[in-house]
Amino acid sequence: MIDLVNAAMTSAADALANLRKNDAALAAVAAAGELLVKTFQNGGRVYSCGNGGSMCDAMHFAEELSGKFRRERAALPAMAISDPAHLTCAANDFGFDSVFSRFVEAHGRRGDVLLAISTSGNSPNILAAATTARAAGMKVIALTGKPGSKLEPHADINICTPGGTQYSDRIQELHIKVIHTLIELCESRLFPAGV
Repeated sequence: MIDLVNAAMTSAADALANLRKNDAALAAVAAAGELLVKTFQNGGRVYSCGNGGSMCDAMHFAEELSGKFRRERAALPAMAISDPAHLTCAANDFGFDSVFSRFVEAHGRRGDVLLAISTSGNSPNILAAATTARAAGMKVIALTGKPGSKLEPHADINICTPGGTQYSDRIQELHIKVIHTLIELCESRLFPAGV
């Protein structure tokens, strides 16, 4: 059993080490952090979406911004598209591919940002949300795990964190590291004194 534990930890550490050596990915994270900071400074809102574990990541991203990450500071306007009533209504009336795009259509405005999370980068409902966001004049940050995804051309910034395996769990582990980094960038720039 300990061999399996060590193998899992080694695989995770290798994936993170590979990400740290990926200059393009690190630059994309920095650019995304800058975009989020400017969005909040200009009075914009940030929305996030994903399926399954990526929805959990989208919710975690939003609650750390509207709640608290590390610093005592003002709340930031961020929301995950995760309300069960909206999701089931939109799925029932328009199909599952529209659950996120309907929300973006209703609430997204020019100057807002959508964080679209998809390990494959090919989820139809995430693609629809990104397309709707761009049409509304929003910026889109894609958080993906496979280069050359369908989502990439619909994003202003694409952060691709390939995990080095065929399994999505390594990608998701890197995604949460990126998400925490983005939140830290926002806090440090917007609230340098922790106020």
